[in-house]
Amino acid sequence: MVAVVKPRPSSVRRAPRKSFSSSPLFLIKGSLSTNKVARQSPLLGGLHRAVDGGLIGVLIVVSLMSGLSLHWQHLWTIAFTRLEVTKNLEHKLTDSTALLERHLLQKAILPESFVPTKVSNLFYLKKPTHFKFYNNDNSWKIILMKGLASKPVNHGY
Repeated sequence: MVAVVKPRPSSVRRAPRKSFSSSPLFLIKGSLSTNKVARQSPLLGGLHRAVDGGLIGVLIVVSLMSGLSLHWQHLWTIAFTRLEVTKNLEHKLTDSTALLERHLLQKAILPESFVPTKVSNLFYLKKPTHFKFYNNDNSWKIILMKGLASKPVNHGY
């Protein structure tokens, strides 16, 4: 028979405990491990996991929204640049049109039949009372012409 000898409690050596000052990341490592907390209090461990998942979800959403806002800002910058180019082209077109009009007006020669006039040089004529077109002989032609002129034209078939 083989006898089993149990070691004495005083002879068993325990590993020396690490002090808090030995590792600067000891607190962080301890706070991130959920196994110890889950064993001691399952409710607190579950809450810890839920908060960790929520934080990871918030980080993902923030990074997505940051990417989208940067993308939209880039598109807005492109559109604004195109608008500025369009405004510059419109301004150049207006300037060139004005330059052409000024050149044409400077080169235009007024006909010599035009005379500068005043109000005192104007003639005022009375309205004529009788025309050959309004003779009684042609009254039926006038009525016919007025009737044709006043009728609307139907478009299409």
